[in-house]
Amino acid sequence: MRWARRAVPAVAAAVAALAARDLIQRDHALLRNFPVLGRARYLLEAVGPELRQYIVAGNNEERPFTRDQRRWVYASAKQQNNYFGFGTDNDIEYTPGYPIIKHRTFGRAVPPSTPTAGHDVRLPCAKVLGAARGRARAFRPESVVNVSGMSFGSLSGNAVAALNRGAALAGCLQNTGEGGLSPYHRNGGELVFQLGTAYFGCRDEHGRFSLDRLKDLVARAPVKALEIKLSQGAKPSLGGLLPGAKVSAEIATIRGIPAGQDCVSPSRHAEFSDCDSLLDWVELLAAETGLPVGIKSAVGDLGFWQELATLMRDTGRGVDFVTIDGGEGGTGAAPLIFTDSVSLPFQQGFSRVYKVFAQHDLHEQVVFVGGGKLGLPDNAIVAFALGCDLVNVGREAMLSVGCIQAQKCHTDTCPTGVATQNAWLARGLDPTVKSVRAANYLRTLRRDLVKVAEACGVEHPGLIGTDAVEILDGRTGSTALHEVYGYRPEWGLPSPADRAEIVRLMAPEAPQGGSATPSPTAVG
Repeated sequence: MRWARRAVPAVAAAVAALAARDLIQRDHALLRNFPVLGRARYLLEAVGPELRQYIVAGNNEERPFTRDQRRWVYASAKQQNNYFGFGTDNDIEYTPGYPIIKHRTFGRAVPPSTPTAGHDVRLPCAKVLGAARGRARAFRPESVVNVSGMSFGSLSGNAVAALNRGAALAGCLQNTGEGGLSPYHRNGGELVFQLGTAYFGCRDEHGRFSLDRLKDLVARAPVKALEIKLSQGAKPSLGGLLPGAKVSAEIATIRGIPAGQDCVSPSRHAEFSDCDSLLDWVELLAAETGLPVGIKSAVGDLGFWQELATLMRDTGRGVDFVTIDGGEGGTGAAPLIFTDSVSLPFQQGFSRVYKVFAQHDLHEQVVFVGGGKLGLPDNAIVAFALGCDLVNVGREAMLSVGCIQAQKCHTDTCPTGVATQNAWLARGLDPTVKSVRAANYLRTLRRDLVKVAEACGVEHPGLIGTDAVEILDGRTGSTALHEVYGYRPEWGLPSPADRAEIVRLMAPEAPQGGSATPSPTAVG
């Protein structure tokens, strides 16, 4: 016990020194008035999110993802039981805006009843990306669910590698984010290369866009499409910011910037300044690379979309796809006012943009991509009914590789190694293990989408119409989705030719077996 007798004075001296420091400092009145004890308040504040998440909050109270939503993602990623028993604990009848999906008693598609049905389903896009504009490298995305743009820098290399390997295992696309194409993106997954305002990965020594460097990059990597990022839901109309603490030598080399300094992207592109010059640049990129080219944006003023659609209709130039990001925020850190109040939430923003293209008779020529908490099946089904052809998953994909919603993405102290450049924290994330979990999650989401589509009597989620969804508006009322957003009955679906082709592609090779063997006297 000698060590204990020696330790007591040492601990007492340390506490006394801390108390003296608290009494002398002038930054915190609480500590001056309550030395040492006052620090408990800051400790509780620091661990408050974790306390609420695991002890205080109910299953549906935590935000941005509830405990039930996280549990579904975690269980799906680990191939554990992701069913829920004893009925919903959502207050359905008293929750305005709650979506209800209406199943059909009889329909073309008969849902299989086996427990493993749909686990390995092939779920391609109902449209061919780039076909409407005759792009040389047009293709049909193999998965309607893909990984959203999250840069190496905002995420650790291990996290990016895990997501890329997971995308390869699940047969889907990964968007690079605006931070350039890193070695961690080269683990077998096919890519959508994002062009941000700083042109990381395809800029010259002066920071200007370089077409030659872009063509060289595309030639050396499995890039399937180009996405011009105009804005994102987390911080619309603001440029990206990667804090200097995260700008390692490796990131600096990939992006072509100084190490250890804040990396601030401009808020606007230098290659175009209006819709007309934007379309010129789109056509230049498509002609030089052969790739489909699209844009990503949050939704604010509709004037931009009106002008863009009018020019596309009248000039023959156009984007191949449009990615709409919801104003609910995402993986990017931003000022609170932008996270909470700038740009429209996904459903309102997407529906308004879709209507603009439909009114210009362009909706069947453009592939629509949605992002903003669409990695949850109920949200995704509503998105498909509104006209989405693909959905991107960001934060849900992060959850699948270990994120615990600590909400420390912007501090470089992510405890699970997902959103950090701290080598010690990042080493805790094993890409080999986590890639399998990412793939499991992506496959499970696709399975649930197919199962819901079949319950609605159709073969593919892209064939779910707005008449299959109602939005509750209180205790006794509800409104059909097309009435909520002012859609015409035929809107939200691919063209008749695309519908016929996707039904053919989804046709099962064997009888679906959704019912028992009929008796000899069965009718029909």
